[in-house]
Amino acid sequence: MKGSFITIEGGEGAGKTTILKTIGTILREKGYDVVVTREPGGIDIAESIRDIILDPAHTMMDGRTEALLYAASRRQHLVEKVIPALKAGKIVLCDRFIDSSLAYQGYARGLDMEDVLNINQFAIENAMPDLTLLFDITPEEGLRRIAQNDQREKNRLDMENMQFHERVYEAYHQLADRFSSRIRIIDASQTEEEVTENALTYVMTYLNKTKI
Repeated sequence: MKGSFITIEGGEGAGKTTILKTIGTILREKGYDVVVTREPGGIDIAESIRDIILDPAHTMMDGRTEALLYAASRRQHLVEKVIPALKAGKIVLCDRFIDSSLAYQGYARGLDMEDVLNINQFAIENAMPDLTLLFDITPEEGLRRIAQNDQREKNRLDMENMQFHERVYEAYHQLADRFSSRIRIIDASQTEEEVTENALTYVMTYLNKTKI
C-alpha cells in the first residue's frame, strides 16, 4: 500500500467524529490527498448494515450476531473504499476500526477478544491501521456529553448500562498496552482545540517519519 491508514478510537462521547473531520480539513490544506470515512459505514452496503446494528429497536440482537455484522461491514468497506484509496497513495482517516470490535464485542460483550480478533482477521486480511489515536475519556464524562448534545446520533450502544461502558474503557487500555507500537493515547477530556492539536501532532509526526 502506498498510502497511510489512520484510525481514531474511543468510547461513546469521546468527540472522535468532530475532530476527525477537522484533521481531514487541515491535512487537505497542507496538500495531502485525504479520505475521511467511518465504521460501521462509509459505503452504501456498510451503511445499511450500520442501520441494523445501531437501531435502538434491535435490543434482542445476539452478541455474536453483532460481531459478525461488524466484521461483514468492515470487509465491504475495506475492499470498496479503504484499500483502493491506500493503493492510490491517499491518507485514509477512519472513525473506528478493528479495535472497536475487540473492545465492544470481544471484551464488553464477553465474547473473548481472541475469538473476535480471529473473525476480523478473516475479514481484513492483515489490513491493520498504521496509526491509531485512542481518545481517552471516562464513561461518565462521555455519556454526559452525549446527554447534552441534541445533534448527536443516539444509537443502541448509548442505551447500554454503565458497566458495559466501563468494560469498553478497560478494554481500550488493554489494547493500548498490547498494540503500543501503533496506538497513541490522547486525553479527550481536554478542550476540542487541545485534543485536535494533540491528535494532529501525532498524525504529522507519523506522516513526516514515513514521508507520505
